Amino acid sequence: MADPEEQLNEPWIPLAKTIESGNSDAAAELLENLSSADTALAIDRLTDDQQESLMNLVEPEQAAGLLAQMPDAQVVDIVDGLEPGKAADIIEALSSDAQVDLLGDLEPDEAEDILREMEPDVAAGARQLLTYDEDSAGGLMRTEFLAYPETATVNDVIEDLRKNAETYSDYDVQYAYIVGPNTKLVGVLRLRDLLLNPAQRMTSDIMLRNPMWVHHDMTREELSRFFDDHKFIGVPVVNEDECLIGVVQPDDVEEAVAEAAAEDFLKVSGLSGKEELRSMPLVVRSRRRLSWLSINIVLNVMAASVIAMFQDTLSAVIALAVFLPIISDMSGCSGSQAVAVSIRELTLGTVRPTELFRVLFKELQVGLINGLALGVLLALVAQLWKGNPWLGIVVGGALMINTVVAVCLGGMIPLVLKRFQMDPALASGPILTTVTDMCGFVLVLGFATLALDHLT
Repeated sequence: MADPEEQLNEPWIPLAKTIESGNSDAAAELLENLSSADTALAIDRLTDDQQESLMNLVEPEQAAGLLAQMPDAQVVDIVDGLEPGKAADIIEALSSDAQVDLLGDLEPDEAEDILREMEPDVAAGARQLLTYDEDSAGGLMRTEFLAYPETATVNDVIEDLRKNAETYSDYDVQYAYIVGPNTKLVGVLRLRDLLLNPAQRMTSDIMLRNPMWVHHDMTREELSRFFDDHKFIGVPVVNEDECLIGVVQPDDVEEAVAEAAAEDFLKVSGLSGKEELRSMPLVVRSRRRLSWLSINIVLNVMAASVIAMFQDTLSAVIALAVFLPIISDMSGCSGSQAVAVSIRELTLGTVRPTELFRVLFKELQVGLINGLALGVLLALVAQLWKGNPWLGIVVGGALMINTVVAVCLGGMIPLVLKRFQMDPALASGPILTTVTDMCGFVLVLGFATLALDHLT
């Protein structure tokens, strides 16, 4: 039996020992006693072979539960190493939306091998869901829901619930949907109403008619706004013929929005790929980071070359060297704020890539106010330090103008990149940094060159 203290502090150690012993019951019991956080930590610290052995050791339902608690990239790596038949058993135990998310992340050939091993009806449903955009209502919906014909009685529904209680235990059964011919959505049935009506009463008499629904191609952002406006626990999804095909829940939409935001953050930070985990192979992690850093070093050399052009001015007024990184950093921060707002608005659909002049006008207003405030503050610092008002004018004026430039560029660059089908989250940062650095250096050293007689 696992040492309680060891299980608490280093849960992967007893888990690894249990895997090596091949005792499936002990592994299942150990995992049941771990919290979600400790489970994810323990599996992360296992070797690739141990992770695969664990998935083969426990029951498919428990293995599916483990995968649901792990990062997507790690799940894909684990499933890649399993035999298609075993992977199919585990994936079948996932909810329909989770099945599609996982199959969509796999290589097409690998996904097809697994689909061939799955139950025909489950595989057919998964293939249908894979045809939808992953960020649409069709891609986010679940196909586990309760639907009954409009000819069904209250007793018919209750008997079906009793007969399939085990199957429906994982469903959200607060509501059922009433459908007409060809599964066209005609109403929503609150299951509490079943208890308040006679057994032979028609469900069509007690259903809520003309329910709200969403089309399968509604975007993730539109769904997010929909659930902000309507506090539903789920909304039915229909196709072109208004036939019921699934249900989207707000939790799934929130999770998709959070994942998209996290992915954008990684891209802005210069990490290519959906996510990086330190359990990934060293070569993969290094390659992902270098793909951005190698480009960035070239851009930084370009910015630094501006300083070389004004080396005589910098030698004459060495105090400028103190202010160059300040102006560069402050302008970069201001520009990054504008980039973040534009990327967010593009994601939410509240701005179009063609609205450059609107964004320019809005950012110009902010840039003038913030630039003036920051420029005056830096000018006062320079004045107090060196007692030379001309130094304050040079560095303060440079910061003010560069802040205006930075926020205007930061607001517009994501829109321009989006318009040309490029990823604004990945490319905006390096472009903005290079331009604002070069502009800032030119402004400071250019102004200093013009006022050199007053600075020396």
